[in-house]
Amino acid sequence: MGGHILVIDQGTTSTRAIVFDERAQPVASAQLEFPQIYPHPGWIEHDPEDLWKTTLATAREAVAKSGGPQTIAGIGIANQRETTVVWERNTGKPIYNAIVWQDRRTADRCAELARDGCAPVVRERAGLVLDPYFSATKIAWILDNVPGSRERAARGDLAFGTVDTFLLWRLTGGAAHATDATNASRTSLLDIRTGSWDDTLIELFDAPRSLLPEVRDTAGRFGETLSEHFGAVLPIYAMAGDQQSALVGQDCLSPGMAKATYGTGGFILLNTGATPIRSQHGLLTTIAYQWDGVRHYALEGSIFSAGATVQWLRDGLGIIASAAEAGAMAAVSDPEQEVYLVPAFAGLGAPHWRADARCSVMGLTRGATRKELARAALESVGFQTDDLLAVMIEDFEASGATRTESVVRVDGGMVASDWTMQFLADIVGAPVDRPKNRETTALGAAFLAGWRAGLYPGPGELAAYWGLDRRFTPAMSGAMRERRRAGWRAAVEATLHRRELRP
Repeated sequence: MGGHILVIDQGTTSTRAIVFDERAQPVASAQLEFPQIYPHPGWIEHDPEDLWKTTLATAREAVAKSGGPQTIAGIGIANQRETTVVWERNTGKPIYNAIVWQDRRTADRCAELARDGCAPVVRERAGLVLDPYFSATKIAWILDNVPGSRERAARGDLAFGTVDTFLLWRLTGGAAHATDATNASRTSLLDIRTGSWDDTLIELFDAPRSLLPEVRDTAGRFGETLSEHFGAVLPIYAMAGDQQSALVGQDCLSPGMAKATYGTGGFILLNTGATPIRSQHGLLTTIAYQWDGVRHYALEGSIFSAGATVQWLRDGLGIIASAAEAGAMAAVSDPEQEVYLVPAFAGLGAPHWRADARCSVMGLTRGATRKELARAALESVGFQTDDLLAVMIEDFEASGATRTESVVRVDGGMVASDWTMQFLADIVGAPVDRPKNRETTALGAAFLAGWRAGLYPGPGELAAYWGLDRRFTPAMSGAMRERRRAGWRAAVEATLHRRELRP
């Protein structure tokens, strides 16, 4: 057995493979982007073969850089969640493109279910809201729109999986059709209290049980790779949805600890311990992790557009040449120009859950320039985080729990911007901790796989592997904070009202 862990971090816009050593330090990596497919406005797809090819290519490259397959003790997988793939069991060939978590094509179906009074049962059993975000309506859409697929599903010829399951199937040559509890909890088909697929939800969403994978612990032996993939048979020891993996990677394993990850979207999770808390503010109740059959839970708030907003400035508007330029422009913008950008490109997530909302820019004057627009884009991430943390803490404390630590641990590509992180600390009014190792999504999967491989200590002893790079402390006055919050709330209300006025 080698002393390294290979992590496959399959994201929304790219696939990365990182090899970690016995001290949980990265020693080799590779990354490839893949195309985004937009068949119609609001629809977003991936070719599953692109996901597989980039996974295999990056993993092989990282393994080769680290010394070959003999150095690898095991594999961990972290993945974009909710993205839905249906494939043929006998060939492994997808019957349709992967429908991405951001896709809104099933908004009408979700609205129909809500009108039929189905929201409470989904909330009670799955911990989720009725929204196109989750996998169940995506499964039904594929079966209803690919000719003959419902009949094939009834015969047991088809398999469903989120990306973790699809990659596991391919890596093991079809020997394993399984997912972990964190990914399963994002489908709207799992009873998060029992950790099992729920017949009521299966019937409600018309997503047949015959397609569904086995649900397992987040850390455990999922199977072995075919030797043809890496030149050796390698065990797969962990799978986790990317946000839950980041929670582990940030060592937020005690109730009340919170982390925020900023990638394409933004995701804030607050660990609530062994008891699921039902939010009174539209937050999600999700499984944070499960090992040895024991589940722990988190409250989650989703920001649909974080890094994607900066990408829009670069690729859509062409007002910046690189993502890093946004922070530099924001730093020299005119503070008197209070511009607000509400990035509802694919709707608004928690706590609003408005799939019909669209992006708005408020407060523009003739004196506003691209610098103020760049600042507004970065500030939108802080404002949305502040909205979510406020209701998250309220829900947590309403359950009778006490949050003893106000710090927010952050990770993801956007945290490299000191300006953005300082604004985040200012607007939430709490310290923001940026770790030395910012690849916390991959690190969480490494921790779990390394634990099961016998390389790393158990989850209760991971603090020694987490290191602080910088703490950002609030510098904004309370009066200014409340003024900026009020301006943001007004911009959001105007955005929502605008959609209500549409014919």
